Amino acid sequence: MTNVLENQKLPQIFRNLKTIDRDQHVIFCKRCVMSNQRPRIQFNEDQVCSSCLFSDYKNTVVDWDKREKQLEELCNKYRKEDGSWDVIVPSSGGKDSAYVAYTLKEKFDMHPLTITWASAVPTEIGTQNLFNFTQSGYDNILITPNGLTHKKLSKISLIEFGDNFVPFTYGQINIPLQMAVKFNIPFVMYGENGDLEYGGSITNYNNPEISISTKHTIGEKFSGLPQPTTASALPPENWLPDGLKPEDLQFYLPPSKEEMELLNVKEFYFSYFENWKPEYHYEIAKKHTGFKPNLVRSEGTYTNFASLDDKTDGFHYYMMFIKYGIGRATSDAAHQIRHGIITRDKGVDLVLEYDGEYPSLHSDIFLDYMGMTINELNQVFDKFRRPLIWEKNNDEWKLRHQITKI
Repeated sequence: MTNVLENQKLPQIFRNLKTIDRDQHVIFCKRCVMSNQRPRIQFNEDQVCSSCLFSDYKNTVVDWDKREKQLEELCNKYRKEDGSWDVIVPSSGGKDSAYVAYTLKEKFDMHPLTITWASAVPTEIGTQNLFNFTQSGYDNILITPNGLTHKKLSKISLIEFGDNFVPFTYGQINIPLQMAVKFNIPFVMYGENGDLEYGGSITNYNNPEISISTKHTIGEKFSGLPQPTTASALPPENWLPDGLKPEDLQFYLPPSKEEMELLNVKEFYFSYFENWKPEYHYEIAKKHTGFKPNLVRSEGTYTNFASLDDKTDGFHYYMMFIKYGIGRATSDAAHQIRHGIITRDKGVDLVLEYDGEYPSLHSDIFLDYMGMTINELNQVFDKFRRPLIWEKNNDEWKLRHQITKI
């Protein structure tokens, strides 16, 4: 175990947090259902995870009125009185980004330009939600990469890193910066800090700003992948299989440091300024931006209103289950437990019922997109199964460690 930050620099609630060795132990939070296999997550001496403690911190320590005033001051600094675009909001048309754009526009009198990085294989409901969002009164630029390039990069990242979404993530974090420079808009507002909200380092518990420098060092932006086999150690310009050239990768890279420094681009997390509540965002987006959930639950979980945009999405979550033994239901249940929507016992039941469900609905589409056979895909699965997490009995893979009720 290692201490993450020096205790004297932290509020009392975060002191004595430690990282549990992911290569030696599997433990589960006694408050939610998350395990120490989630990269960067930490636990205190009572076996409570950092995100549960951060939830306590938000609900007992943070002065949200003060933070709202900070956001108001920030908007006052960047607002353009002529009504032209003054903030970039990365947006899929989903509930959370729709909520951020809606709040900045309606409550803080900003003029957002929303930026969408296209899904690899868009779903019908995702396409409809983005259309409904723009039709409710928002400017949007949809950036679609070269399909052949994106396919090749997705296949490389699946085979090498166990995550087909790595090139999508590169575009998702760098396209907003490119648009900021292109349209001279130095203010960029993202949604939530995933480490704080879902499990990870609490280093930036009191910092709303995203470090631009990491877009060039690459290191922290893909840290959900285990070292040393990590995309963070391999920038996209090094992903040059046959037929790809450096100029094919322009959408996946940030602007130059000089361009960003000249404009003084700043990126922020909205979740610093307002208590992040996805279920509330869902209700607001449904009412004001035309957001619609799926008619059925998403595979691998029990919810139907998150990550609806891409038919390859299910395999991103399934690979998380393969690599870490925690799937989509674990993530959903953990945050709903923290928000008081369900109990831990209910969360355990949901995890045991839905976690690790194979995403069969779009499996043929996924295989075709990847140019793989089912046997080749199974080889990728087995490549990323760790002995600490998995055991094979009678030719069937089983988790060695299952979440239990307390």
